[in-house]
Amino acid sequence: MERSLAAVPMDIRNLPEQERCVYNRIREKYTLTFDKLKVGDKTVRLLKAADLEEVLAGKDPFADVTDFPFWIRLWESAMVLSYVLCSLPKRQGRSLLELGAGLGAPGLTAAAAGFAVTLSDYEEIILDFQRVSSAASGLSGVQSILLDWLAPPADLQSFDVIAGAEILFRQEFLQPILAIIKTFLKPGGVVYLAHDMRRKCLPRFLEMAKEDFDIAVGRQTMQTSRGEVAIIVNCLRRKIRL
Repeated sequence: MERSLAAVPMDIRNLPEQERCVYNRIREKYTLTFDKLKVGDKTVRLLKAADLEEVLAGKDPFADVTDFPFWIRLWESAMVLSYVLCSLPKRQGRSLLELGAGLGAPGLTAAAAGFAVTLSDYEEIILDFQRVSSAASGLSGVQSILLDWLAPPADLQSFDVIAGAEILFRQEFLQPILAIIKTFLKPGGVVYLAHDMRRKCLPRFLEMAKEDFDIAVGRQTMQTSRGEVAIIVNCLRRKIRL
């Protein structure tokens, strides 16, 4: 897997008018940059805030972890999940929902590989970042929707694949996320989750899910500036009841 986390130049004039307006609106609030992620022969550009302090707006993330804007960072697990999704067979036209997409790296690379992708998150500003990234990556047809895990829309379609990276970070979200997966995964569908192996909520979630899903586990290590990071990838398939 080839990846680049360095800022890359982007001529904003090349964006479609609608996304260019969105970019300019975001730029009034944040200093912006683009990251480039390459997976195989697929490359996507990810819009991100260059200055964490601007996003925190004076909040101390160490005082309350819920104040940390997890969505602004390209996590190692998201890069691994991007590689997994792009490696799947029969991608063309299959529907994929990314939960808690944040910057949307897995979903956008999956779209570049042929999936019909819906990105989801809980704030409109996050969706704006995704929309600009999708346009900057030359992708069309990628949807970005608001999705509250505690109150999902009843009219949400079902999906062939549901994916998420670093979404199991709070105990109170485990049951709602499992309920979303059970409700909106198509028969015969599959779930892919990627997390830092130190994520404490992951074993609890898998224990809850094993009643309804067969669960496979893989592990990928990555070298980072912080040392080696181990990422756990889980594949969940609904059990066949006889």
